[in-house]
Amino acid sequence: MKLALQRRLAAEILGVGETRIWIDPDRTDEVADASTYEDIRRLIKEGAIRKRPSDAPSRARARKRQKKRRKRRRGPGSRKGSKGEIPWHLRIRAIRRELKRLRDNKMITPKMYRDLYRKAKGGFFTSVRHLRRYVQEHNLLVRGEL
Repeated sequence: MKLALQRRLAAEILGVGETRIWIDPDRTDEVADASTYEDIRRLIKEGAIRKRPSDAPSRARARKRQKKRRKRRRGPGSRKGSKGEIPWHLRIRAIRRELKRLRDNKMITPKMYRDLYRKAKGGFFTSVRHLRRYVQEHNLLVRGEL
């Protein structure tokens, strides 16, 4: 008895391949009469049609291994530089802008400006705030406040 249609419909409903469909050999006549999705659903509910267990090995362990592999070598020991670091060129431009402002407003002398400029170039100052704090703490201001 050909049950290809019923097998195909059952496979679609159960979401498996046709080879994994089991049809009760005692109820083949009943299954053969079923020709709609509704009939097949009823037979599945009654137990005349079932899906066979998978023969394939479980992928669970493989997935776990993949997950582990993805995570590997991502720890803090292998990271270079900080996450939110401001690029050098942006930082140095801001510092040099502040130095020019201080010099043009005659808050520092040209000699001090040159000294601080060199320090900035050497990476001494981490930010504009650091530059201002350094100037204040070392009493380098000729006139006025920052």
